[in-house]
Amino acid sequence: MEFIRQFFSNRLIGVAVLSWAVAQIIKIIMDIIENKGFDASLILSSGGMPSSHTSFVTSLGFGVGFTQGFDSAAFAICFVLALVVMYDAAGVRRAAGKQAEVLNRFIQSFESHGFKMEVRLKELLGHTPVEVGAGAILGFAMAFIFFVLL
Repeated sequence: MEFIRQFFSNRLIGVAVLSWAVAQIIKIIMDIIENKGFDASLILSSGGMPSSHTSFVTSLGFGVGFTQGFDSAAFAICFVLALVVMYDAAGVRRAAGKQAEVLNRFIQSFESHGFKMEVRLKELLGHTPVEVGAGAILGFAMAFIFFVLL
């Protein structure tokens, strides 16, 4: 069971999970301020400010860079992975969210004519470039604090 101990003592995984959690907490706090109430569904939600997916992979990448070097193969892999995640968040998933919004309006127009449809597609899937940028800054800051300052 040595692998379990190693897994839970891995600081790179720790900083990535912590960075994701901080991003989710920021989203919840911003929502409480904006909507004057707590929405528990935001704890594990995607979309919103900042991007927790971006924060997650960026903190991992910079953590690898700080510990193994920014010229290491491991950092290169993390860097490429982070770019794919950020592109997906701001591109593909954001486009899917916009399509869901259009489809939901289409469904709503049918309901105004007496058709009852229970389907509602999730619209907040992706991120704006600002939300992705904020997630990247948060991820970098978490890795810097965790591996350089501590």
